[in-house]
Amino acid sequence: MTRNRPVVGLPTLTWLRAFEAAARTSSFSAAAAELRLTSGAISYQIRALEAHLGSRFSNACRGACG
Repeated sequence: MTRNRPVVGLPTLTWLRAFEAAARTSSFSAAAAELRLTSGAISYQIRALEAHLGSRFSNACRGACG
C-alpha cells in the first residue's frame, strides 16, 4: 500500500489549525484546550508554520498568552 505524501510547498493542516485557533482565541492555552493539545504543542506548530513560510507572525503571544 502506498502512502499519499503532502504536496511540497504547502503548510500542513495541523499547522494551520493551530494558527487559526490561536489567532481566533488570542490564547495558546485556549487553542490547546479546543484542539485537545498542550500549549507547547500549539507553540511548536506555529513555529513550524513560521519556519515554513519564512516569517514571524507576531510577538504578542510569545510567553504572555496563557
